[in-house]
Amino acid sequence: MTEKALRLGTRRSKLAMAQSGQVADAVSQVTGRPVELVEITTYGDTSREHLAQIGGTGVFVAALRDALLRGEVDFAVHSLKDLPTTPHDDLVVAAIPEREDPRDVVVARDARKLTDLPRGARIGTGAPRRMAQLNAYARTHGMEIETVPIRGNVDTRIGYVRSGELDAVVLAAAGLNRVGRIDEVTDFLSVDTVLPAPGQGALAVECAADDASLIAALAELDDPFTRAAVTAERSLLAALEAGCSAPVGALADLLADGQTVKEMRLRGVVGTTDGSTLVQLSTTGPVPETHEAAMALGRDMATEMLAQGAAGLMGERAH
Repeated sequence: MTEKALRLGTRRSKLAMAQSGQVADAVSQVTGRPVELVEITTYGDTSREHLAQIGGTGVFVAALRDALLRGEVDFAVHSLKDLPTTPHDDLVVAAIPEREDPRDVVVARDARKLTDLPRGARIGTGAPRRMAQLNAYARTHGMEIETVPIRGNVDTRIGYVRSGELDAVVLAAAGLNRVGRIDEVTDFLSVDTVLPAPGQGALAVECAADDASLIAALAELDDPFTRAAVTAERSLLAALEAGCSAPVGALADLLADGQTVKEMRLRGVVGTTDGSTLVQLSTTGPVPETHEAAMALGRDMATEMLAQGAAGLMGERAH
């Protein structure tokens, strides 16, 4: 008799389905059980408001978590950057698989790079974090750009460029990779230009905290280096008390000497959306061996950023 299929809860967007499908295949391989996708519509998918107005963090996650808690699905896959930084009492992130490319990318008309955009170029993005850093970059490089808030899936966003409504849009490389559209990118943004959202490019596989056998099976997909990096990034975000509607960028990357990973560098940025003020910091130290050490790395940097004036830059906080 074949074992009962595991039910994986996923959002219905093309991107969510693609990344959930990849996780489903991996879980099937480690458990030997079939995995079926259960599509769930979230408030973030149906609301037409800008993400910053509906509270950003958690709007794509709540419905999936409700389905988990009601036992309608066995586990769920989230984009890690959508997950609230506060742990959930009854759920556990059993796996954070190896991270995709964390960078932001530009899709522009006429195959232009960021630096080739015409004067007064209109650049679409839904993220205040991207606006802050793009505007700051433009200010320091003598460029004139206008950042335009947009929403929608990958098709909708790239459609604004194809139709000529916008000169360019900025998206996450990971998402385009997962839906097989990375060849449409006209410029990969260096993380020195735009730091990604904390956890960008990483997935979180979540299940009930009391399901020990499933937790153990899913843990096979966990990548300890990715987990250490995103834990530090998200700890920085949590300590800055910022929802993802606040312009916070963070990236922890591993510095390797040949095959050996020696150190981890954490970089953070907070800014005003017009780019007039940015607080940026970087710190390098040993790779955190424990969850607590990774958390401390992020917290310590946040404390330093707040001391340098980050608190005054947050603007309206998402409550």
